Amino acid sequence: MFDSLINFDHQLLLLINGSHSLYADQLVHILTTSTTWIPLYVALFWLVLKNNENACRLFLVVSCAVVCILLAGTVDDMLVKPFVARYRPTHDPSIGILVDVVNGYRGGKYGFFSAHAANTFSLAVFFSLVVRKGSFTIMMICWSLVNCFTRIYLGVHYPGDIMAGLFWGGFIAWLIWLGYLRLQKLIGHNNKFVSSQYTRTGYRHADIEIVNTVLCLIYLYAFIRACV
Repeated sequence: MFDSLINFDHQLLLLINGSHSLYADQLVHILTTSTTWIPLYVALFWLVLKNNENACRLFLVVSCAVVCILLAGTVDDMLVKPFVARYRPTHDPSIGILVDVVNGYRGGKYGFFSAHAANTFSLAVFFSLVVRKGSFTIMMICWSLVNCFTRIYLGVHYPGDIMAGLFWGGFIAWLIWLGYLRLQKLIGHNNKFVSSQYTRTGYRHADIEIVNTVLCLIYLYAFIRACV
């Protein structure tokens, strides 16, 4: 049973990994680069800054987001990967020769589980629970899944690495969100808003749409930049 799952993981990787398109290779390389998403992080911080009326609430949201990353990705890189010691596809002696390497990028030695998947999904889930707007949730989840796809395409993670990262990231985000709710009560914040201009957690719809727009512009930038 376990061998069958490993074999399926290998075959699914080879199905998704790489292509014969230089444009697609360049596009994926841009989308997987952390600096590409800096405008998104700035927009998220601006959203939190604009929609939290005091320093205490602002500090709470930002701190929870940072803890999401520390528990989701840092624990993975420092503890899980060296303990499990599962080779990345690009370093795996059993399959490495079949993996299509893009721009010479092979990643570190071990790949279980994916820190990209854990980090992005933890942020996507946490902010979705905090903001509570459907279009924002869809955009953030899609952002995480795009990052996950790039890791398989580049051959630096098996699909199983991605699934484990998504599960861990989502679990961490849920735990942090529960702690966030408890701390909100301690600082005396009313978490119920009734307004056509705001979500029920107090985030202005117009401000949320700006974050969605920034995400769309980043994708547009990536598509154009890949042509150069």
